Amino acid sequence: MSTSPPEPAAVAPSAVIHDLGYRPYEGPRLGAGAVSWAFFVTGLRHCFGLGRSGRSKVLPMILLALMLLPALILVGVLVQAKDLLGLDEQIVAYSTYPMTTQLLISVFVAAQAPALISRDLRFRTITLYLARPLRRTTYVLVRVASLTAATFVLIGAPLLLMYLGGLLAELPAGRETGRFLGAAVGALLLAACLAGLSALTAALTVRRGLAVAAVIVVLLVSYTVVATIQGIAWDSGHDTVGEVAGLFSPYTLVNGVQVFLFDAPEATPTPPTGTAMGLLYLGTVAVLVLGSMAAMLGRYRTVTS
Repeated sequence: MSTSPPEPAAVAPSAVIHDLGYRPYEGPRLGAGAVSWAFFVTGLRHCFGLGRSGRSKVLPMILLALMLLPALILVGVLVQAKDLLGLDEQIVAYSTYPMTTQLLISVFVAAQAPALISRDLRFRTITLYLARPLRRTTYVLVRVASLTAATFVLIGAPLLLMYLGGLLAELPAGRETGRFLGAAVGALLLAACLAGLSALTAALTVRRGLAVAAVIVVLLVSYTVVATIQGIAWDSGHDTVGEVAGLFSPYTLVNGVQVFLFDAPEATPTPPTGTAMGLLYLGTVAVLVLGSMAAMLGRYRTVTS
């Protein structure tokens, strides 16, 4: 009795593209510029918790409110009691306000820098972004730009409130405008310095909790040490030592630049004196910002190579 050979098992075809019914896209494709802008706006929104969970909004919004509250009180006193107290200028100078609120500013950048930087590096999600038309250098620039813009909003919002209050109190408009614009430049420089330094620290410390603590230590400890040295130098008559020490904290550094460029009120006992020291302060700001960017780019090359 003969038996027929078994039928060969069906082999599933390979390398087949199935038509799922999607319409092909034939419109214009956005380039690196549009991707970068969308990435920047998203990073800026995320710094304030917008577009994220409700818990992510709590800390940045509280810090923003705490930054505005003293300015609002100062404006109220200035407007209501200007004639009674004989006030003819701002109670707290524009240029010194960030120094008095540096704890709030430091906590903000310490919380947001790791959220933007550490997570991508730790889980290597950076490669997903670089798969799109976005170069590694552009990615780093956009990340730091988002953090810089968010920090500038945090610092500049109370300064704008004080400026509007000064106009409402009928302080000289020309003088107030000049001082406010000088303070705005200082706020932008401070935001760039803080963003670059905190982003670099977050890039080197990829665990978010450790990165937050590291940024706070770098910013607040550096200022405490610098302020102590400046106080001792001023008491002992060694002002040059205090001026050099001011180069090692972003807060004293930027305040020194404002004193040099705009003759703003000094917030430290030993501000820079002379053109040479003022130019040294300016050069240090440039080195800090550009050096942080270069170091971050090197870090990203290491992770993504």
